[in-house]
Amino acid sequence: MTVHASKGLEFDAVFIGGMEEGLFPHENAISDKGGLEEERRLMYVAITRARKRLYLSHSQTRMLHGQTRYNLKSRFFDELPEAALKWITPKQQGVGAFAPHSGAGSAYPSSVRGLFGSKSETFASPPVPVQKAAPSHGLRAGMAVFHNKFGEGKVLAIEGTGDDARAQVSFPRHGTKWLALSVAKLTVVE
Repeated sequence: MTVHASKGLEFDAVFIGGMEEGLFPHENAISDKGGLEEERRLMYVAITRARKRLYLSHSQTRMLHGQTRYNLKSRFFDELPEAALKWITPKQQGVGAFAPHSGAGSAYPSSVRGLFGSKSETFASPPVPVQKAAPSHGLRAGMAVFHNKFGEGKVLAIEGTGDDARAQVSFPRHGTKWLALSVAKLTVVE
């Protein structure tokens, strides 16, 4: 259902996907005079459809017209009171930063009706447990590793299996990165 079609309706739970710059607000509206305000009004309509639960989600990457796009979360997240948000996956830090799991989202109560007014009880499902990888790649948390581009770093976490296995590595000069173990050439530092 579109936001336009939802006007006048209410639901116990509402899910709004695509909360990314360029999608919501749409890229055409951002450059159009008054377009951003219209998108903001649509956002208000969308969130006030929720009686009990509201879930907002955005993706870190999205395939659009055959091309992979790396997305920033929607500016509308920044306009909501932090006290009314409950992040299900880690919140992105800073402009252009990505959360370590794709599909970061938030949930907040429908009492934000006073255009993002007071907070009441928040609802969210518990985070999905991270699947631990079999140590077939020889890496485990706490190990020191070397990467040709990022230099020396420390493995913080491993998740996934086989070709989907990835490691979260903290590099002193480049920050924390998630690296696909099937692609990244990591060498253990003795």
